[in-house]
Formats: sequence, C-alpha cells, structure tokens
Amino acid sequence: MNTLLIRLSAPMQSWGTQSRFTVRDTGLEPSKSGVLGLLCAALGIDREDDDGLQPLTLLRMGVRVDREGLLRVDYHTAKDVRMANGKTKDTELSNRYYLANAVFLVGLESEDLTLLEKIQAALHKPVWALFLGRKAFVPGEPIPLEDGLRKGETLKQALQSFPCLCEPENDKLRVVLEDTNGAIVRTDQPLSFSRERRKFAPRRVSVTFYDAREPIKEAA
Repeated sequence: MNTLLIRLSAPMQSWGTQSRFTVRDTGLEPSKSGVLGLLCAALGIDREDDDGLQPLTLLRMGVRVDREGLLRVDYHTAKDVRMANGKTKDTELSNRYYLANAVFLVGLESEDLTLLEKIQAALHKPVWALFLGRKAFVPGEPIPLEDGLRKGETLKQALQSFPCLCEPENDKLRVVLEDTNGAIVRTDQPLSFSRERRKFAPRRVSVTFYDAREPIKEAA
C-alpha cells in the first residue's frame, strides 16, 4: 500500500457538506468531496466527467488535524441575485462559516502508485486554480509536500510518522480515518460533481488521537 500526503493550510478554509439556502456550513476538517474536488482541479477533470472522477473515489482518505483553527462566520449580503426561476432578487442575506488559521495533513491511500504519482505531479502544476473549499480561500502554503509520497506505507503509518506541520497546540492530534467499521457516517463520498447529476454516497469514518510529540510507535 502507498499513501500520498498533502498539506491544507490557509488563513481561511471551508469544507461544507450540508449547506442549504442561506446557511453555508463547514466541517471541522476537510471533507472527502472537497479534497477530491481539489484533485480534479489539479488534474483538469471537468465536473461533468464522472469517468475521470471514478478512480479518485477509490482513494482511502484520512485527515490529521495539526491545528484546529477557529470557527468563524461571515454575514453576507448580495445584490441583484439571479434565482433558479430566472428572476432577480434585490438582496440575498446569508451566514457563511469557515475555519480560520487551520492546518491539516491529508493522506490518500491506494495500491495504485502511478495514480498517486500523477496526482502529486498535478498538484505541483495544476490545470486549474486550487482553493480550499471556496474560490476565495486560496492555499497559504504549498499543498504538495517534500517526501509526501510514502511508498509502501499505509494511511495510518504515514499520518503517524510524518512530522507535525506546525507547532502543536495540544499533546494529542485528532485524526479522522475512513473506516468501513467506523461509527460515524458522512455523506461526502462524491459519485458525480455534475450540475445535473450531482450525487454523494455515505461513507464511514472513525476518530482517534495521535501523540503530537512522540515518533511513530505503532504500525497499522
């Protein structure tokens, strides 16, 4: 097994999975749909290209939260908003949540080393602009990591052994792992990003904690 590690660090990030109407939420760590959307942008996979997306959906994802960040909300007003019925609304009000100053180490596990190498190369030279959940939220640091491609390492091994991306705020780092036996269900496994066929499936995750200052102690 192999794992590609990437860094998601920015002044502002938003990883919503349940946004409806005037409330735009964010999770406390990157969603799988958000991360795969970012990879699609890097690789130049159009949102209507379900076949291009499919190999990425097979990646097993884990997130190590190196810095939790602060949950914040912006109160937005927009003028002359075009609605679905073609009419225009004078003013639209919304609350938009985001994470300030958060840092995440994201792992993508696969037996397909060629795919991981292709993704890593694309992140160095993306086809389209990369952003962290919203187009205005650009990366604060490079997403690809030196030595980020961990050949022969599982997701758990890679997330445990890679150095912390910032000074730890706590003794333990929260880790969210994709886990078929996990107790938490999240509907953020993308099947299609198409405007007409946008669809997501549920996936299971588990939450654990790694020591922030000790070297790897356990192999998966």
